[in-house]
Amino acid sequence: MEYVFDDAPVRLDIFLTNKLSYSRSYIKTIIDAGDCLVNGKSVKAGTILKVGDKISINIKPPKQIDAGAEDIPLDIVYEDDSLLVINKQVGLVVHPCNTTKEHTLVNALMYHIKNLSSINGVLRPGIVHRLDKDTGGLMVVAKTDEAHKKLSAQLKDKTLNRQYKALIKGRIKEDFVVEGNLARNPKNRQQMSIQREGKYSKTIFTIDKVYSHYTLLNCQLTTGRTHQIRAHLKHINHPIVGDTLYGGVDKQIKTQGQLLFAYKLEFVHPTTNKKMSFTAPLPDYFANILDKLD
Repeated sequence: MEYVFDDAPVRLDIFLTNKLSYSRSYIKTIIDAGDCLVNGKSVKAGTILKVGDKISINIKPPKQIDAGAEDIPLDIVYEDDSLLVINKQVGLVVHPCNTTKEHTLVNALMYHIKNLSSINGVLRPGIVHRLDKDTGGLMVVAKTDEAHKKLSAQLKDKTLNRQYKALIKGRIKEDFVVEGNLARNPKNRQQMSIQREGKYSKTIFTIDKVYSHYTLLNCQLTTGRTHQIRAHLKHINHPIVGDTLYGGVDKQIKTQGQLLFAYKLEFVHPTTNKKMSFTAPLPDYFANILDKLD
């Protein structure tokens, strides 16, 4: 594919993401591999385009994924020819990575679903957005590339609505917003933290219920950064109960994972253009703790 740039200056990776509706990380992978040229030369993803620049990009057919299909149970809430919505269980990593090569959601999807979209790379077939390993709840998975592009566009323009429930340590009585740039914590590279540099993030928190030593929150994402909700709540010194990475260990409450659950998912169907809305009940391990607090 070839383009002649004729707009206001913009980064190459942003231009191609908007033009092709692929994820920005996947576009960067293509650029870094030398499969995108500007005026016949290899460049970096952050190259600023100028009027008249000639861009050529070669998107190769997807390679066969190395991960194998595994018969891991899936809670499929909805499915059609374009997509499926699943209720991911706690403890399941979404896709293979350097530290986890198998037993992931992708391995399970490959077993249960015949076709998945390929535009997000060979290790993430069908994956439009992610949940942390120890966060359960609703996710949408794309079967076709066209569905993936349209769902990714909704994710980008914030019309793909994701809401979570979180039980945090401490009492908060008023709704609040946390925003700021998120980047790797220089003191602990496994954590994300709000810093001067990084990617902008924003979460809207509303109060569901206040207990004697805890608060149940509804969390509305307006951006989707790694560990966003967890890092935001750590930032205000009210970590999620059970979140061992961000200081949420609580001797009074024993849980199998952090008490964060993606309970609501809304989007426009990429084929029918109908608004789809899904809610999932809190899992037993979460609901039972709230019952005890009551």
